[in-house]
Amino acid sequence: MCGVVGLIGEEKAGQKLYPALFALQHRGQDAAGILSYDFERSQFHLEKDLGLVEDVFTSERQLRLKGSMALGHTRYSTIGTVDKEDLQPLFLSYPYGIGMIHNGNVTNYDEVVDYLRNRKLRWTFSRNDLEILLHMTAIGLASRKESGELAQNLSESIRELLQQVQGAYSAIGMLADQGLFAFCDSHGIRPLLLGRKKNGDKYSYCFASEKQVFFGLGFEYFRDLRPGELVFVDKDLNLHSFLLSEKKARPCMFEWIYFAGSETEWHGRPVYEVRLNLGRILAEEVQKKGLDVDVVAPVPDTSRAAACRLAEVLEKPYREVLIKNRYVQRSFIVNQPELRKMMVNLKLSPVESEIRGKKILLVDDSIVRGTTSARIIRLLREAGAEKVYLASTCPPIRHPCFYGIDFPDGESLVAHKKSEDEIARVLEVDGLVFLPLPRLQEGLGLSNLCSACLDGDYPVPVATEKFMKTRHHNIGGDGKSEVPL
Repeated sequence: MCGVVGLIGEEKAGQKLYPALFALQHRGQDAAGILSYDFERSQFHLEKDLGLVEDVFTSERQLRLKGSMALGHTRYSTIGTVDKEDLQPLFLSYPYGIGMIHNGNVTNYDEVVDYLRNRKLRWTFSRNDLEILLHMTAIGLASRKESGELAQNLSESIRELLQQVQGAYSAIGMLADQGLFAFCDSHGIRPLLLGRKKNGDKYSYCFASEKQVFFGLGFEYFRDLRPGELVFVDKDLNLHSFLLSEKKARPCMFEWIYFAGSETEWHGRPVYEVRLNLGRILAEEVQKKGLDVDVVAPVPDTSRAAACRLAEVLEKPYREVLIKNRYVQRSFIVNQPELRKMMVNLKLSPVESEIRGKKILLVDDSIVRGTTSARIIRLLREAGAEKVYLASTCPPIRHPCFYGIDFPDGESLVAHKKSEDEIARVLEVDGLVFLPLPRLQEGLGLSNLCSACLDGDYPVPVATEKFMKTRHHNIGGDGKSEVPL
């Protein structure tokens, strides 16, 4: 899972993406990059590096990003160690000069790489899925360069890409001297939104993973990209849209549960409102269990809205019993287990005066590997809690994700092949409540979700054993403030 943003029609577009990337920092903290294009001088300008946005883009680097078209990316690695050759954006010189960024995972990576090498004589130099999307786009455009209009040629190229490249991905690209484009996989598993701002008698356009990017740039939200849709904004700011390969929409439920910022919305479902709904429904499930609760408390920060609403329904005090160190990054997206464990210890400090002698209902958005949950439960007991209950707004995660979330190994999941009672014993918790899948769908107001990690119903085929060995052999994941540990 990464954060992507593309902008066209704005002076100093590359420099404007620097603050915009802060709105997507929560989607990736391994690295950041910006590629800009100057139409007047026909020049690309690229700056990218390992680290947080504020560390990568010094004042000097920002000033180099000239031009009125730009791509920005925050990286969250799902393949173990992070190498500089894997950082985005990536670009090719032919045809036109193509730059691109993406969010997601390709599930037939090896098959496409074999096709590129053996059929098209194109070599890959990274482990990044984006590189094969870039090559496939270039091949399609090069084969049509001498005939037809560019917008139509691009649409046919992306149509072929969608037919050959399986997985969950949202991509944004630029063509030198031509314009900006964006597309989604055929099921629309990963989010991509379109914003616009009046620019004379036309509009400037922005594509982004989340809605709050538009607010920061002074744009208005226009609409979501549809599954299998290509949108191309040419250099004259004319917008062209092509629906290429639409299948049943299967948006990732984990965006609302955990990954997306509370300010955004997708498929017309505001994230904050959904989390409130989930808290209300989870309260009903807690009542069925008959738990004797003194205090309701969230695991900071994603579960705060749900915990607040749950406390209201139960008519119990809401308290912050864990204080988060905001200078420690999200432990879920740190891919080294030992470092992740250290960060969990540094990340949350108990408020002993609100814990001692209390029966605490701890609310979290999800429980993945369980390591963080177990550590927090021990922390509360050490601080004097009489009992600790745990409630999750997400059903048990029993299956691996191959679409861009960092838990591709089923054996590492605490709920894998376990009953809820067995999970409770592993976590050493006095009571455990999960939201059932139908009630999750009720809370989101959507039934056609990608919930493969919950029910094993994968919308895009993947040879799981081979995929894990070749693409995630070096994986290391964790649970966010809880998720994957």
